[in-house]
Amino acid sequence: MKILLLGKGGQVGWELQRSLAPLGELIALDRHSRNHCGDLANLQGLTQTLQALRPDIIVNAAAYTAVDKAESEPEQARLINATAPGCLAQEAHKIGAWLVHYSTDYVFDGSGAQAWREIDVPAPINVYGQTKLEGEQLVAQHCPRHLIFRTSWVYAARGNNFAKTMLRLAHERERLTVIDDQWGAPTGADLLADVTAHALRQAVQQMQQGRAHIGTDAGIYHLAASGETTWSAYATHVLNHAKSAQPPAKLRVQEVVSVPASAFPTPARRPYNSRLNTRKLESTFGLALPDWRLGVDRMLAEVL
Repeated sequence: MKILLLGKGGQVGWELQRSLAPLGELIALDRHSRNHCGDLANLQGLTQTLQALRPDIIVNAAAYTAVDKAESEPEQARLINATAPGCLAQEAHKIGAWLVHYSTDYVFDGSGAQAWREIDVPAPINVYGQTKLEGEQLVAQHCPRHLIFRTSWVYAARGNNFAKTMLRLAHERERLTVIDDQWGAPTGADLLADVTAHALRQAVQQMQQGRAHIGTDAGIYHLAASGETTWSAYATHVLNHAKSAQPPAKLRVQEVVSVPASAFPTPARRPYNSRLNTRKLESTFGLALPDWRLGVDRMLAEVL
């Protein structure tokens, strides 16, 4: 089985290189790759890559993720997040490949306090969310064999993330001001990668055993760690963990002050409710997603 991974250098893409490798021949690309095109801004190059490689599985971990910048670059965001995935979906369907695509809770408006279900009506409140929704729709429209995973608050030990920012600031300042009215679940890139590999293995096995022509597991799934928290409580958890580490981190910070999101105005509006209901994914693939603290603590043990 041949697997094509796009966006190998990102947080999720880096972990996918590990989790997908046991499934078959893995070809991992990014926008700087030379032998084959992995640049989502180059639609012709992407098409030529898929026609030349003819993979059995395409995993698209590349995206335009600059939420605020997307407000002033809507066409670039749409090209990367919507038009390119649509192109991948069309080519995947032609060659009979599965397409895995990642999306976001930003397809919802962030209202209420209930965890969003896959059947809830999307209503994005910023350009980034709108382009990600358009990408979902194009993938589902053009490629029946698709897995779309919506996630939220992604972090990894590799690269920058909220926890690392809090640790850096805690060394520099005695007082941190952090938002306390936006809710979600920090989700590790390693968890996303491992669940992706598990889901793909099940979906492909189901088809190979002749139980489904397209695959009854195809569709949209919410994939996030269990539990919920706010950015302020997340920051407090990170700092408490650092202080209790062996040896304990020497931090200047004395206080974490909780404030509303309105204290930090941004070009793009953010959803207040990023909770995702993961029951469909857990039921379909026989999984129990871990509490967000477990993944965060593992990441902290690596970076401290």
